[in-house]
Amino acid sequence: MVSNVVALVLTLAVMLGTSWQVTVLAMVLLPVFLVPARRMGSKLADLRREAAEHNAAMGTQMTERFSAPGATLVKLFGRPADESREFAVRAGRVRDIGIRTAMLQFTFVTALTLVSALALALVYGLGGWYAITGQLAAGDVVVLALLLTRLYAPLTALSNARVEIMSALVSFERVFEILDLKPLIQQKPGAVPVPPGPVSVEFDDVRFAYPSADKVSLASLEEVSTLDTRGGEEVLHGISFRVEPGQTVALVGSSGAGKSTIAQLLARLYDVDSGAVRLGGSLPGSGLDLRDATFDSLRDTLGMVTQDGHLFHETIASNLRLARPDATEKDMWDVIRQARLETMIRSLPDGLETVVGERGYRLSGGERQRLTIARLLIAQPRVVILDEATAALDSTNEAAVQAALGAALEGRTAVVIAHRLSTIRAADAILVVEDGRIVERGTHTELLAADGRYAELYRTQFAEATAVAQEAVPEL
Repeated sequence: MVSNVVALVLTLAVMLGTSWQVTVLAMVLLPVFLVPARRMGSKLADLRREAAEHNAAMGTQMTERFSAPGATLVKLFGRPADESREFAVRAGRVRDIGIRTAMLQFTFVTALTLVSALALALVYGLGGWYAITGQLAAGDVVVLALLLTRLYAPLTALSNARVEIMSALVSFERVFEILDLKPLIQQKPGAVPVPPGPVSVEFDDVRFAYPSADKVSLASLEEVSTLDTRGGEEVLHGISFRVEPGQTVALVGSSGAGKSTIAQLLARLYDVDSGAVRLGGSLPGSGLDLRDATFDSLRDTLGMVTQDGHLFHETIASNLRLARPDATEKDMWDVIRQARLETMIRSLPDGLETVVGERGYRLSGGERQRLTIARLLIAQPRVVILDEATAALDSTNEAAVQAALGAALEGRTAVVIAHRLSTIRAADAILVVEDGRIVERGTHTELLAADGRYAELYRTQFAEATAVAQEAVPEL
């Protein structure tokens, strides 16, 4: 743009010095460059915006529907043709927009070239008349004609540049829209690290509601015109408990009671609405509020294994080093041995360099979950959060991993969420969570003696296990 503006100004100055009359006539057609360029830029921007929306939707579809788990689900429900058809419709629209954009740009440039030719004809006509009447030298007419080509070439380039800029701004809008979205969780100015040594965990009258959609996403990403601005309903109501350093506290209760929400607040995936979650401190209320701690120290202090056991499409070693980049091969084999995976991994042709596939689909559910436990162990956190960490294991593997976890959690503070009550009988304390409230607390023996909600859950699970075992025995 700068070079074309300089060329345009210099050429115009020379032409005005040669013959201002001919120059003014040539500039009569200048609006033909500016007005269409303005309208064309807006039209192309709209087309580019629509193409960007379709491309985003196709990207989402490829990520969710054409990935290994998504494609499997689509096949199981017999909808591959429908998914392919929907993708083809969007791809066809993007193709049509591309063709239309190319044709518009070609027509625009061709029209500008035609205008330049008409302007050249006017210069030769008026200049020739001046040359015949002796008002202008014939050589000046030729100079003006040559300069005119140097005048309209920059004008064409500048007009086309506006079209390009208007189209590029569409991409900038989408990029900056995401960059300007404020993170829900931010490190507080002046944050301090979690103190060294054993760490206690304290929930002090915690209340929480999940944020509304407009705080965590964008309408352009959700394919809707506007996001829902309504706040979520409160899911935790005055949760208070304390876990002393080295203790294990188990959270049990019905599905949707709020157990996983408590774990997510402890990992600071969300911030509480009121109350506080604290780490450390020998007395209640004396610990460090999570909101006052640095992100790095929280990540070093807390370790979590979630229900889904997510793995990246990388090698086993790379997935383990995610938790501790400086881990040696010996360190990795130590935690693999603790997670009861050594025999399986040594049997693989590539060993630790085996690629596990997207989300770890090349491993069985139990192997995938044990590998996530190994990843937790290699990080050596002081506080461990296990959210149904053994849910995908059979009884044999569950017992083996429980033994490994028992040794690995020695001296560490642990918060364990479990549906199978048999796995948490040895916990120092058990909290029964129902409808976002702690309704019972105590040891396994104390809660059974109280004959409350925990006893009801325990009897229900024991009866189901007995029924399954009886059904497995063939009739004589």
